[in-house]
Amino acid sequence: MMNIKKQAVAIAVQAGIPVLLWGAPGTGKTSFINSLGKQLGVPVETVIASIREPSDFSGLPVLVNGEVKMAPPAWAKRLAEAGKGILFLDEISTAPPAVQAALLRVVLDRVVGELELPSSVSIIAAANPPEQAAGGWDLSAPLANRFCHINWDLSPNEWVEGFATGFKEEKVPLLPSSWKEKVSKTKSLITAFIHARPQMLLQIPKEESQVGKAWPSPRTWEMAAYLYTAAEAAGTSEDVKTLLVSGSIGEGPAIEFITWVKDLDLPDPEDVLAHPEKFILPQRGDKAYAVLSAVAHAVVENSTEERWLAAWKVLHAAVNQGGKDIAAAAARILIQARRQGYILPTQEIHAFVPLLKAAGMLM
Repeated sequence: MMNIKKQAVAIAVQAGIPVLLWGAPGTGKTSFINSLGKQLGVPVETVIASIREPSDFSGLPVLVNGEVKMAPPAWAKRLAEAGKGILFLDEISTAPPAVQAALLRVVLDRVVGELELPSSVSIIAAANPPEQAAGGWDLSAPLANRFCHINWDLSPNEWVEGFATGFKEEKVPLLPSSWKEKVSKTKSLITAFIHARPQMLLQIPKEESQVGKAWPSPRTWEMAAYLYTAAEAAGTSEDVKTLLVSGSIGEGPAIEFITWVKDLDLPDPEDVLAHPEKFILPQRGDKAYAVLSAVAHAVVENSTEERWLAAWKVLHAAVNQGGKDIAAAAARILIQARRQGYILPTQEIHAFVPLLKAAGMLM
């Protein structure tokens, strides 16, 4: 079976989340990425970041009909014409700061010069650990915070077996086309976790050596939401899920979040929406917040008037069970998700009217 780090990279690529591999030279990063591209049926464009100029990413100024345009390089044009692919940025830690700055829009927005790459183009970068990157630079905080970081270790046993019998192409886990359907549930879990532990939302490392690695921020929590959902949809192990979340927000916060989720044992929000009259508000405050948030996010993700009204019945039940304050956040989400023609449920919304009026959400 493919090791967990290779599985994690394959999932991140399919989920469209930029991934950065930290590993020593000669450990098979490039060969794996080429194999991954082949199995996914997409072209791989390799760009050695350390020998490039900023204009290779921000575009080269050219005069077109009296106007200056930022022309993209050939590799970007090939990816755009293919409509999909993998951009492999090698030796990124030995790219000078000016090149790293030019990479910011490429990694986050997939924009090269004035060319926007298709959303189906995934980005993988590779870097040598600081002690092995001769003449290298630490990654800037903005660039590091755009990646899921994975330490690429070489397994001696795996290498020995492959060296003796020939390195075989390993089958990568594939994401089902519907994998994003559960993103709203994951986002509701993260929302509830940050509500319970607000100090975990943003933790910029105090040590300069850690700024270029994974740490929690609003951006990386969103990355973690998609990677957590993708790993679950692919049916991978808990180790793969933990690796992906750790690579986004850092090991400590990831372990705390995943442990917290396991301890919650939440009901499926779809079951709650199907039977709102049976809803019982959990006694634990963080669990109650998580359930109501999950219900609200589920309606936002798949909104119909029937589901919207069912969600208000759930919140009404929460109010009757003493959970008005906990339900307030979910009420704000629901009122913002109201679509034209949706009838306001007078009885169910009554308890939240003063709050929603004060927030300017109701006239």
